[in-house]
Amino acid sequence: MASGRWTTRAADRLRGIAGLLAGAGRGWALALVPLLAVTAASAQDRCDKPVYLTFDTGHMGVAPLIAEVLARHQVRVTFFAAQEATQAGDGSLGENWAGWWKARAAEGHEFASHTFDHVYWRGDLPGEPPRFRVRASAGPDKDVPKEWTAAQYCEEIGRGARRLEQVTGRKPLPLFRAPGGKTSPRLLAAARACGYAHVGWSPAGFLGDELPSEAFPNAVLLDKALKGIRSGDILVAHLGIWSRRDPWAPAVLEPLVTGLKARGFCFRTLREHPDYKGWIAAHGR
Repeated sequence: MASGRWTTRAADRLRGIAGLLAGAGRGWALALVPLLAVTAASAQDRCDKPVYLTFDTGHMGVAPLIAEVLARHQVRVTFFAAQEATQAGDGSLGENWAGWWKARAAEGHEFASHTFDHVYWRGDLPGEPPRFRVRASAGPDKDVPKEWTAAQYCEEIGRGARRLEQVTGRKPLPLFRAPGGKTSPRLLAAARACGYAHVGWSPAGFLGDELPSEAFPNAVLLDKALKGIRSGDILVAHLGIWSRRDPWAPAVLEPLVTGLKARGFCFRTLREHPDYKGWIAAHGR
């Protein structure tokens, strides 16, 4: 990260100056200690080329490995979570995963709803008030077509948010991501009316972990991401994709993080995104 290199160089210079001044008197060197701390903190806070890495839930099989990579590189992300089936046969927001989510909260990550039962919007229904065709891919009504009012869809977002608060111990952001990113203007307006702004992803931010390994091997996805991602992009990946033979994470995640940092990018959560921070300040609960 550019700011990280700047921090190291600046701190090294100031330490050298402090050493020289120490010969002229211990007080000079001691006086520079707070300056060193402020300089390092200010440089660390600088972020001229931010990107916003987000993860949706999935089978959770690679979730512990993803957490290790994020911690090792001090990257904070935003998780969009639903109660999806996992490889262990439980739910991704179930009690078996509560400790994992609490640990991510302690590390400073952010959270938002992905609906509770991973409910896909399938279409708008005619007439007023707004109604929608939906279908869940998890939960007791999995794969059952439904017709919902705007209030029912909002309640589904809220269920996810409330469960996230239970398992993380902190309030989620007033944001949501519709499964598959599938929405309509009417759905987005209905969600905003009940306090949730939708977050999609940038074209280059689609990291491809849902694509078949045979046609899109990890090396191809990594190269495409490193070449295409630009400052301000929202990136999306998952905590496990059932259909991918060669898991994207952590095989691509770690070189992606180090590669973007080497290009001067820095990672921020959606709380700091210019398109959402005002909304969050106004609607945060």
